[in-house]
Amino acid sequence: MLPLDDRTPVELLAIQRPQFEPPRTRYLYYPDTAPVPEGVAVNIRGRSYKIIADVDMTKAAQGVLFAHGSRFGGHALFIKDNKLHYVYNFLGIKPEQVFVSGPLPEGKHALGMEFIWEKKGDHGESLGTTILYVDGKEAAKGPMRAQIGKFTLAGDGLCVGFDSGDNVSDLYQNPGRFTGGTIKGVAVDVSEEKYVDLDKEAQAAFATD
Repeated sequence: MLPLDDRTPVELLAIQRPQFEPPRTRYLYYPDTAPVPEGVAVNIRGRSYKIIADVDMTKAAQGVLFAHGSRFGGHALFIKDNKLHYVYNFLGIKPEQVFVSGPLPEGKHALGMEFIWEKKGDHGESLGTTILYVDGKEAAKGPMRAQIGKFTLAGDGLCVGFDSGDNVSDLYQNPGRFTGGTIKGVAVDVSEEKYVDLDKEAQAAFATD
């Protein structure tokens, strides 16, 4: 019997499924809300993306700013030991891909990261460069690979201020709720624009609040 669909598993995982709303280039998310299902969350698979968190923090601040996925695959932006961390967990394979800033001063900050897509790997995964930013200035940089399948194949919805279900990273424990400050919101941008002047981007994203 001939196969009804001869596409490979990698090709099937990369298919863009129908969404409940038209795709956009910028998505805004807020704390104290329920996890956002992946069917209506921003799609970062196979593309460049930026995450920008507008935060007012003390030196005691710690916890999750943004998280999507689980220990079987996902990514998270969080504060630990007074430093900004971004972790990309590639299908639960160790070691985790970790990017860490220097110490953060208390006060208002635009904290974020950018993944610059460069090419496909041997198995269809995304290969590129990740840059961590604090107030628009580069804080860490290095190569990264990203999965093409959805995080919710074995994970959780998109969260701001905490991580539901399994924690994305071993560097914090669930729910990893953010304390010691306030999160005004988190923007995820999938446009092709350069990551320029992060402070102004964050302010513009949440100017209507």
